[in-house]
Amino acid sequence: MKLRQLGPDGPMVSAIGLGCLSFGGIFGPTTEAESLRALDAAWDHGITFLDTANIYGLGRSETVIGTWLKTRKHRPVIATKAAIVPGPNRRIDNSATYLRSELDASLNRLGLDHVGLFYIHRHEAERPIEEVADTLKALIQEGKIGGYGMSEVAPYTLERAHAIHPVRAIQNEYSLWTRQAELGLIQRCAALGTAFVPFSPLARGALGHTMLDPATLEKGEFRTRIPRFAPENWPHNKARIEGFRAYAADRGFSPAALALAWVLARGDHLIPIPGTRSAAHLADWAGAADITLTPEDHHQIARLLPVGWAFGDRYNDDQAATVERYS
Repeated sequence: MKLRQLGPDGPMVSAIGLGCLSFGGIFGPTTEAESLRALDAAWDHGITFLDTANIYGLGRSETVIGTWLKTRKHRPVIATKAAIVPGPNRRIDNSATYLRSELDASLNRLGLDHVGLFYIHRHEAERPIEEVADTLKALIQEGKIGGYGMSEVAPYTLERAHAIHPVRAIQNEYSLWTRQAELGLIQRCAALGTAFVPFSPLARGALGHTMLDPATLEKGEFRTRIPRFAPENWPHNKARIEGFRAYAADRGFSPAALALAWVLARGDHLIPIPGTRSAAHLADWAGAADITLTPEDHHQIARLLPVGWAFGDRYNDDQAATVERYS
């Protein structure tokens, strides 16, 4: 596995990380044993960067990783997040009191005294980002985190926070079907030396090993509320994806590996974190960092999946409410 630097003065990590959201059961039932097998497979493939959060399964994802760390001698770089307060009155809290208490709880579940990266999961709109950056800077100085990051933020928020203390990473959605980050965020990260960590780089499974069928998703599953998987949009998206899948097969790649190779080629500061709880699915894309795309590959991918090709929004209105918009 090739390595990339995790932000200014950050550690070298695998060019592809592992997103551990699914360990919490958001995409269907899972077991600790299944998640542990996925973690073992990730390590065997050279993946040294794990991404989780306090709300993934309400702590379940972090607990599984903690169990894995206790029973193995592996020492990956771990990123976790806090800021989303779950419940019927779901809200965002970037206060020092909340971030500190949630970080302590995360460290306890992980069995660690520090993590390499700590994100605010969303920016609390009413709280100046400078105040939040001061809180995170203090956590760095205290040795609880190696660096800090932010998720689903705009370039102007990155600029303001970075002026207080260098931002190690920005984590926003980015893939062949979600391209907003190209409108300034990827470029600003590169200019500042900040890593850009694309989540859902496989389009929430739409570019995965097998063609997704939204009709088979369990009732209430996260993707059932995403407009791109809705009956009025999915047939159009499926038709485009089938062309991409055929091209990947002609080139001898899995669709997932080709999609990840495309993300990696967008800049050396990009470290995508595809998520899975399946060791088999992980093996399908773990070698993507070794794929070198040709100019013809880029031309054909742009033809098959041009900018703006996806039908429907990436979030419904409720899901998008806490995302910073800048275009």
